[in-house]
Amino acid sequence: MFTTKLRRIIRWGMINFWRSGTVSLSSVLVLTITLFVIGSLVLSSALLHSALEQIKSKVDVNVYFKIDAPEAAILNVQKYLASLPEVQSIDYVSREKALAAFKERHVGDTAVMNALDEIGDNPLGASLNIKAKDPSQYEGIAKILQPDASLTTAASPVDTSIIYRVNYYKNKVVIERLNKIITSTRQLGFAVSILLATIAVLVTYNTIRLTIYIAKEEIAVMKLVGASNNYVRGPFMFEGVIYGALASVLVMALLFAISLWLGGVTENFFSGMNLYLYFKQNALQIFVIILATGTVLGSFSSYLAVRRYLSV
Repeated sequence: MFTTKLRRIIRWGMINFWRSGTVSLSSVLVLTITLFVIGSLVLSSALLHSALEQIKSKVDVNVYFKIDAPEAAILNVQKYLASLPEVQSIDYVSREKALAAFKERHVGDTAVMNALDEIGDNPLGASLNIKAKDPSQYEGIAKILQPDASLTTAASPVDTSIIYRVNYYKNKVVIERLNKIITSTRQLGFAVSILLATIAVLVTYNTIRLTIYIAKEEIAVMKLVGASNNYVRGPFMFEGVIYGALASVLVMALLFAISLWLGGVTENFFSGMNLYLYFKQNALQIFVIILATGTVLGSFSSYLAVRRYLSV
């Protein structure tokens, strides 16, 4: 019995779809536009994430130590910071490495080399390059490293008096801007998705209303012979599923073509992020997201239209 009803629901849903061809086409196109923008947001989010990760990888906090700071004390600071959950990695640059890097940067600069020879000793102190898991966590790390802060614990005594300077506040503006960009991008993407989904529901909702009006005689007959409410709603909800499925296939074709066209451009611009390769590797996941979104939007708007405008 259930299988028979399901076959009839699918059959009448397809009949409704083909009978109201122009109306159905308009719904598919509107859903295609909506799902295309949502799919584009998925791809653009991947590109933006890649770009932000590159920027984040270049942002860090540098802790410079006094020249006479004992190496053991510096390593204590490194050990303490490495134990913090917000710290992703720490690179220790010894005085010797700092001097070697300085000389490499100023190769050919006779004045600088002569000045180093006159000093006769290494004028540079050791340093720690700290990368946090999230840019918003740098401020908390910097506060811990202030000279007047106490890092002393029973397990790991650390002397902050050996710290000469922390460059967080020099990079603070860049870090804060990065945080704002990340937050604003997420909020904008969410807002645009909600807006487009609402528009799609409204348009499909009105389209189903027209379909219901066209099929009002069949609906009346179905009610006269004792059809249940769910049986009456079924074909229209399946029709909405068809809208979403067809729109999803069209969107995937468009996204494939665009990602293929922009693949080389994005790889050059985003330092290795090839949009086509990303789409190819994640095509199944993207299709599932788009298909699920399209079928839910189509069937949900159909359900609302039937519930509101049918006396069932």
